[in-house]
Amino acid sequence: MCRLFSFKSVLQSQIHQSLVNADNAIIKLSEEHPDGWGVAYYVEDAPHIIKSENKAIEDKIFQKVSGVVTSHTVLAHIRNATLGSKSILNTHPFQYGPWVFAHNGNIKNFNTHKNKLLRLISPQFIRFILGETDSEILFFIVLSEVIKTNSFDKAIELAIKNIINIVGELESDPNADNSNTFLTFIITNGKAMIAFQGGKPLNYSTHKTKCPENSTCNFYNKTCENKVPNNSAVNHLLVSSEPLSGQNVWTELKMGELIIVNDNMDFSLKKIL
Repeated sequence: MCRLFSFKSVLQSQIHQSLVNADNAIIKLSEEHPDGWGVAYYVEDAPHIIKSENKAIEDKIFQKVSGVVTSHTVLAHIRNATLGSKSILNTHPFQYGPWVFAHNGNIKNFNTHKNKLLRLISPQFIRFILGETDSEILFFIVLSEVIKTNSFDKAIELAIKNIINIVGELESDPNADNSNTFLTFIITNGKAMIAFQGGKPLNYSTHKTKCPENSTCNFYNKTCENKVPNNSAVNHLLVSSEPLSGQNVWTELKMGELIIVNDNMDFSLKKIL
């Protein structure tokens, strides 16, 4: 299925290493995920999104974008389509205002459940659904709950449980047929970042084995090279479908776990399913 990558950092950082240069960089995975790509990055709290329906590894624009983008917040997606044609309108990330969203998964029997799922979306968002995918519907269901409350974990938990009530339980075996229901996703408004493991693998990193800039960086502190307790501040959060090569220390999220970094860079992990 699809591949996800994102980061939120106190420092503006370049994404070229993770997307192109790492041994298992996202671009290399596009050989098996050929149905388009998208990169969202924030400039002065506003999202900028570049998308293509072409295969990332063959797309010079992807390599150019990854080489020049420097931001505090980035979300990238490599698409392997399960629903919807190969087009820009169906390519992730999806956007509404400051929010951007990318999904790795599927909703089983989506067309059967679509009308009931649409009823979970706040009416103000319906006219902004432009594509054919279950992923875009999922985005607006999640966003409908997020804008109602300042509690991201409660909003995501309610959105997921409302979907399960309609479509049935999530598939917990990541190797099961891709026609099953998987709801792994990342959503951000540039200030907060939220990632949910809904059946497809997701890994995160908040520290490194050794930071190469530890003697020169003005933001360096012990959290950069050490795991911190839950509900503590971090300097960066990386999220990826697979652990990427380099100094970052990766932890695999378990099925039903949710991670959040808020606008103060406070990190929290919670199991909601």
